[in-house]
Amino acid sequence: MRIAITADHNGVALRARLVEWLAAEGHTVDDRGGAPDAASVVDYPALCADACAEVVAGRADRALVLGGSGLGETVACNKIHGIRAGLCHDVWSAGISRGNNDANVLVLAAKTLAPRAAEEVVATWLTTPFKGGVHARRVAQIAALERGDPLP
Repeated sequence: MRIAITADHNGVALRARLVEWLAAEGHTVDDRGGAPDAASVVDYPALCADACAEVVAGRADRALVLGGSGLGETVACNKIHGIRAGLCHDVWSAGISRGNNDANVLVLAAKTLAPRAAEEVVATWLTTPFKGGVHARRVAQIAALERGDPLP
Protein backbone atom coordinates (compact mmCIF):
# COMPACT_ATOMS: atom_id res chain seq x y z
CA MET A 1 0.00 0.00 0.00
CA ARG A 2 1.18 3.55 -0.74
CA ILE A 3 1.05 5.60 2.45
CA ALA A 4 1.74 9.30 2.89
CA ILE A 5 2.79 10.33 6.39
CA THR A 6 3.38 13.67 8.07
CA ALA A 7 3.79 15.01 11.60
CA ASP A 8 3.94 18.25 13.47
CA HIS A 9 6.59 18.83 16.13
CA ASN A 10 4.75 16.57 18.58
CA GLY A 11 4.88 13.59 16.24
CA VAL A 12 8.47 13.74 14.96
CA ALA A 13 9.73 10.71 16.90
CA LEU A 14 6.62 8.63 16.23
CA ARG A 15 6.74 9.52 12.52
CA ALA A 16 10.33 8.25 12.28
CA ARG A 17 9.39 5.00 13.97
CA LEU A 18 6.30 4.45 11.85
CA VAL A 19 8.13 5.22 8.59
CA GLU A 20 10.66 2.50 9.42
CA TRP A 21 8.01 0.05 10.64
CA LEU A 22 5.72 0.58 7.63
CA ALA A 23 8.58 0.05 5.20
CA ALA A 24 9.56 -3.16 7.03
CA GLU A 25 5.94 -4.30 6.66
CA GLY A 26 6.27 -3.91 2.87
CA HIS A 27 4.44 -0.61 2.35
CA THR A 28 5.62 2.18 0.09
CA VAL A 29 6.00 5.13 2.44
CA ASP A 30 6.01 8.73 1.30
CA ASP A 31 7.40 10.65 4.26
CA ARG A 32 5.97 14.10 3.59
CA GLY A 33 8.05 15.50 6.41
CA GLY A 34 6.58 18.18 8.54
CA ALA A 35 8.47 19.36 11.56
CA PRO A 36 12.18 18.53 11.23
CA ASP A 37 12.51 18.07 15.00
CA ALA A 38 10.52 18.42 18.21
CA ALA A 39 11.87 21.93 18.80
CA SER A 40 10.63 23.28 15.46
CA VAL A 41 7.01 24.24 16.07
CA VAL A 42 4.97 24.08 12.86
CA ASP A 43 1.33 24.76 12.03
CA TYR A 44 -0.45 21.53 11.25
CA PRO A 45 -3.12 22.66 8.71
CA ALA A 46 -0.59 22.87 5.87
CA LEU A 47 0.79 19.45 6.78
CA CYS A 48 -2.72 18.00 6.74
CA ALA A 49 -3.48 19.61 3.37
CA ASP A 50 -0.29 18.21 1.88
CA ALA A 51 -0.79 14.61 3.03
CA CYS A 52 -4.49 14.63 2.15
CA ALA A 53 -3.74 16.01 -1.32
CA GLU A 54 -1.68 12.89 -1.96
CA VAL A 55 -4.71 10.71 -1.17
CA VAL A 56 -7.16 12.82 -3.17
CA ALA A 57 -4.83 12.82 -6.19
CA GLY A 58 -4.39 9.04 -5.98
CA ARG A 59 -0.65 9.21 -5.36
CA ALA A 60 -1.22 7.60 -1.94
CA ASP A 61 -3.80 5.00 -1.02
CA ARG A 62 -4.05 6.37 2.50
CA ALA A 63 -2.36 8.87 4.81
CA LEU A 64 -1.22 9.05 8.41
CA VAL A 65 -1.18 12.41 10.17
CA LEU A 66 0.48 12.73 13.57
CA GLY A 67 -0.14 15.57 15.98
CA GLY A 68 -0.15 16.22 19.70
CA SER A 69 -3.81 15.51 20.48
CA GLY A 70 -4.77 14.88 16.87
CA LEU A 71 -7.96 16.88 17.32
CA GLY A 72 -7.02 19.88 15.21
CA GLU A 73 -5.49 17.64 12.58
CA THR A 74 -8.73 15.67 12.30
CA VAL A 75 -10.75 18.85 11.84
CA ALA A 76 -8.30 20.17 9.22
CA CYS A 77 -8.17 16.90 7.27
CA ASN A 78 -11.95 16.59 7.20
CA LYS A 79 -12.24 20.03 5.58
CA ILE A 80 -10.62 18.60 2.44
CA HIS A 81 -13.00 17.30 -0.21
CA GLY A 82 -12.76 13.51 -0.49
CA ILE A 83 -11.12 12.94 2.88
CA ARG A 84 -12.60 10.90 5.70
CA ALA A 85 -10.16 11.20 8.58
CA GLY A 86 -10.51 9.37 11.85
CA LEU A 87 -8.70 10.10 15.10
CA CYS A 88 -7.98 6.69 16.61
CA HIS A 89 -6.63 6.02 20.08
CA ASP A 90 -6.93 2.23 20.04
CA VAL A 91 -7.46 -0.77 17.77
CA TRP A 92 -11.23 -0.71 18.30
CA SER A 93 -11.60 2.85 16.96
CA ALA A 94 -9.18 2.02 14.12
CA GLY A 95 -11.36 -0.91 13.10
CA ILE A 96 -14.52 1.21 13.21
CA SER A 97 -12.94 4.05 11.23
CA ARG A 98 -12.09 1.68 8.40
CA GLY A 99 -14.88 -0.89 8.62
CA ASN A 100 -17.76 1.53 9.12
CA ASN A 101 -16.48 4.87 7.82
CA ASP A 102 -14.03 3.83 5.09
CA ALA A 103 -11.55 6.37 6.50
CA ASN A 104 -8.70 7.17 4.13
CA VAL A 105 -6.69 9.21 6.65
CA LEU A 106 -5.66 8.04 10.11
CA VAL A 107 -4.86 10.70 12.69
CA LEU A 108 -2.83 9.71 15.74
CA ALA A 109 -2.30 11.61 19.00
CA ALA A 110 1.45 11.38 19.50
CA LYS A 111 1.27 12.80 23.04
CA THR A 112 -0.97 10.01 24.31
CA LEU A 113 -0.16 6.95 22.20
CA ALA A 114 2.86 4.77 22.97
CA PRO A 115 4.91 3.76 19.91
CA ARG A 116 4.04 0.04 20.10
CA ALA A 117 0.36 0.86 20.58
CA ALA A 118 0.56 3.19 17.56
CA GLU A 119 1.89 0.33 15.45
CA GLU A 120 -1.03 -1.86 16.56
CA VAL A 121 -3.54 0.88 15.73
CA VAL A 122 -1.96 1.46 12.31
CA ALA A 123 -1.82 -2.29 11.58
CA THR A 124 -5.50 -2.67 12.40
CA TRP A 125 -6.40 0.40 10.35
CA LEU A 126 -4.45 -0.81 7.32
CA THR A 127 -5.88 -4.33 7.35
CA THR A 128 -9.53 -3.69 8.20
CA PRO A 129 -11.71 -3.76 5.08
CA PHE A 130 -14.69 -1.49 4.57
CA LYS A 131 -17.88 -3.42 5.37
CA GLY A 132 -20.12 -1.75 2.79
CA GLY A 133 -23.86 -2.40 3.19
CA VAL A 134 -25.56 0.08 5.49
CA HIS A 135 -22.17 1.72 6.03
CA ALA A 136 -21.84 2.45 2.30
CA ARG A 137 -25.15 4.29 2.44
CA ARG A 138 -23.86 6.37 5.34
CA VAL A 139 -20.55 7.14 3.65
CA ALA A 140 -22.54 8.25 0.59
CA GLN A 141 -24.54 10.56 2.86
CA ILE A 142 -21.31 12.00 4.24
CA ALA A 143 -20.18 12.66 0.66
CA ALA A 144 -23.52 14.38 -0.01
CA LEU A 145 -22.98 16.63 3.01
CA GLU A 146 -19.54 17.44 1.66
CA ARG A 147 -21.02 18.48 -1.67
CA GLY A 148 -23.71 20.54 0.06
CA ASP A 149 -26.48 18.28 -1.19
CA PRO A 150 -29.60 17.74 0.92
CA LEU A 151 -29.97 14.41 2.65
CA PRO A 152 -33.05 12.31 1.98
